[in-house]
Amino acid sequence: MNKVNVIYWSGTGNTEAMASAIAKGAEDAGAEVRIIPVGSATENDVKDVEHLAFGCPAMGAEELEETEMRPYMDLVNPLLSGKNVLIFGSYEWADGEWMKLWQEEIEDTGCKLVADGFAAYDNPDDDAIEECESLGRELARA
Repeated sequence: MNKVNVIYWSGTGNTEAMASAIAKGAEDAGAEVRIIPVGSATENDVKDVEHLAFGCPAMGAEELEETEMRPYMDLVNPLLSGKNVLIFGSYEWADGEWMKLWQEEIEDTGCKLVADGFAAYDNPDDDAIEECESLGRELARA
């Protein structure tokens, strides 16, 4: 059974809803899943598993949240080589440029990105939740 850790930051609950849907999809595929708010996450939450999902909404000028998520990603990026990774988040303005930039950063770690980064506009609708569940299944099976 694959172990999947879903590590996220959410300010309004939108990215948290996406994290829960990804976790549900991974569980449906038979994975053992932990959902971890980034403020509670440690280096070991990345070291100890081969399947990871990271979630963060767009903040400020199309960037990751800077007090918890950005420092955590800086800490764990060197540990991602060879791991199966998925990234996701929500946004309320602009065009989701932060997801493109984050995907480039993640690809540079040498990980196996299981799908393009997924961005949902605002409060994720039923289609976005369904896509998150599908991505969770894909991650668990990678």
